[in-house]
Amino acid sequence: MPPHPWRRFVAVGDSFTEGLDDPEPRSPGGYRGWADRVAEELSVGVPDFAYANLAVRGQLLHEVMESQLGLALTLKPDLVSLQTGGNDLIRVGADPDKLAALVEQAVEGLRFQGVTVLLFVGPDSGRSTVLGQFRTKIAVFNENLRSIAERHDAVIADLWAMTELHDPQMWSRDRLHPSSMGHHAVAAMVLETLNVPHSLMPRSPKPLPGKSWREARTGDILWAREYLVPWVMHGIRRESPSAGFSAKRPVPAPIQDNPLASDVLAAMPELIEGMPPEPVNNKLASAKRGFSQPCI
Repeated sequence: MPPHPWRRFVAVGDSFTEGLDDPEPRSPGGYRGWADRVAEELSVGVPDFAYANLAVRGQLLHEVMESQLGLALTLKPDLVSLQTGGNDLIRVGADPDKLAALVEQAVEGLRFQGVTVLLFVGPDSGRSTVLGQFRTKIAVFNENLRSIAERHDAVIADLWAMTELHDPQMWSRDRLHPSSMGHHAVAAMVLETLNVPHSLMPRSPKPLPGKSWREARTGDILWAREYLVPWVMHGIRRESPSAGFSAKRPVPAPIQDNPLASDVLAAMPELIEGMPPEPVNNKLASAKRGFSQPCI
C-alpha cells in the first residue's frame, strides 16, 4: 500500500513557501524550504509523485490569487498547500476579515475540484517581539481560516500551535522567515498533520544565551532599520516586493535530482504563459474570477 493517497502536490504562497532563508545551491532558485522537504518525504514509495512550487516572495494575497491559483488548477493537483496573507497583515489598514473572504473563494474552488487543501494559519509572534503589534490581526485572520477549513473540509497546518517556533534559532536574521531549522520543523508538522510517515527527526536546539535589555533593544533597532522600515515603505508606496521574481518550480516534476530538470524548468515559464486555464463548469469559472479581486 502507498504511504498516502497523493500523486501531485502544488505549493502556493509567498516567500515562506518558496523557502527563503533555507539555502540549498542544488535546489531550484537556491532555496529548499519546508515545501521541498515535505515533497521529498511524500515522494518516498510513490514512483509517480510530482511536485510544483508556484510561491513567489513578496506577493500579497490578491497577487497570489491572481497569478498562482488559476495556474495551480491547470496542473491537476490532488494536494495544494495554500499559505498567504502574512505580507498583507503587517501593512497599515489590512482587514483580516476581507483577506479571509478571498481565501475562502480560493479554498472553495480547489475543493470543488476534489483537491485536498492544506491551509496555513500564521505563527504566534509573541507579545514581546516587534511584530507583536500585529498579533491581534494575525489571530483574527487565523480564526477566520479555521472556520473556512471547517466549512470546506480543508486541513489546517497550525503554525500558531508550534511552540517550538518561539525559539530564536527557528528564525533567520530578518525575523520574518524561518531558518533551515525552522523550515525543517514546519515540514515535520505538515507531514504529521497529513498523517504521513516520515524520516524528519525532531530537533531540540540549544537556546541562545540570554541578552541584556540594552542588547535586545539595540538588536530591535537595527532589525527595524534594515528590514521592517523598507517593508513598510513598500506598503506606503503600494510597491510589490515580488517584482522580478517568479516561481522556482513552475511545473510538477519528480522531486529527485534529474540532470534534465534545470533545462526543463528554465524553458517552462514561456510555455506556461500561453496556457489558458480549463474551466470545468460555471461554478469553477466563477470561483476563478473571484481570485482576481483586489484585497486592499
